[in-house]
Amino acid sequence: MAFNGKDAPEELPEPQRPPSPPLYTTFATRGVHPPTFSAFKPRDYRYHSQQAMTHVAWSCDGKRLAAVGIDKVTRIWVPEKGMEHKSAALFSGGHSDDVDYVSWNPTHPELFCTSSQKDRRIVFWDARQTRYTQQCNLKVSPVQTNYSPDGRALLYTSIGHQLLFLTLGKEGDDAKEAWHPAQKDSVVASTAVFNHVGDGIVLTHHTEHTLRVIDFPSLVLRESSAAHVGGCVAVALDPRGRYLASGGHDSIVNIFDLTEWISIRTITSCENSINAISFSYDGEYLAIANTGSYIDICATETGAPLHRVPALAPAPTVAWHPSKYAIAYCGQTPKREGGPLAVPVVSLFGMLE
Repeated sequence: MAFNGKDAPEELPEPQRPPSPPLYTTFATRGVHPPTFSAFKPRDYRYHSQQAMTHVAWSCDGKRLAAVGIDKVTRIWVPEKGMEHKSAALFSGGHSDDVDYVSWNPTHPELFCTSSQKDRRIVFWDARQTRYTQQCNLKVSPVQTNYSPDGRALLYTSIGHQLLFLTLGKEGDDAKEAWHPAQKDSVVASTAVFNHVGDGIVLTHHTEHTLRVIDFPSLVLRESSAAHVGGCVAVALDPRGRYLASGGHDSIVNIFDLTEWISIRTITSCENSINAISFSYDGEYLAIANTGSYIDICATETGAPLHRVPALAPAPTVAWHPSKYAIAYCGQTPKREGGPLAVPVVSLFGMLE
């Protein structure tokens, strides 16, 4: 059900503002008109479970929002039609245990995959049918998945910090294409994303202070750059191809110039360890999820904090809509002594209409 505002979090401190940026980077000089983020309120939807929502993701056309984390079911909404429990399309039968992560195919708005650490399985789906299209049983527990830009390769990282791959193709006398394990040596990584071309992968590790870039499919190391003290845990690529953002346990977000491969900007507005970061569709804004109960929205070109979105709980993930100034995030409300039980929540914020 939609959040009614009765249990709103306490007043949040304003994020720390950095020194004034160079004039040529400002919105006014560049002719950019930012949304008035302060005019929007979070729309929080609670669901009947004692488990947390762990991940949300938009389809490539932005018409569907998927969420996982509650039991063995994937829920998909069309936000324009409603986000209530009864409005969700349910996809079940692919996993024998809790589902942790969901990724949409970047080339087809109906295709997606889900993964579970407990049943060691990645399952592929078509949103036009309720039964899965393929199950892939793994030797490791998958934590995160990410499609290549052409949708024909899927990387996944394991709970043991290994980077592995599935590829789409025919094997032997198979008449139909299917996903198969790629015969490659594993690489050490906690999180990983393909670049926009698909010939490289950016890696992070939760105990390492560096970012690494490897070629694909050779997996040869191409770049390595210092990024964070105490471990790098999140990474995102600017849709324009200009910047890479990384977040760490040190509560800092670094912006790297992809031409020179140097850190040109540091965002220090968050007071907590970073969980996830996401660029808006035009690359102008960065949403930062952390272990605090808020989401920070900052300007990419200046690093200036623009708005702090109050959240019902710390969000493990945040995702910008692929064509609108709106974000989705999720989590689980904390259980209060003598109060209601913790419940999972999915939240929307911004310009969805």
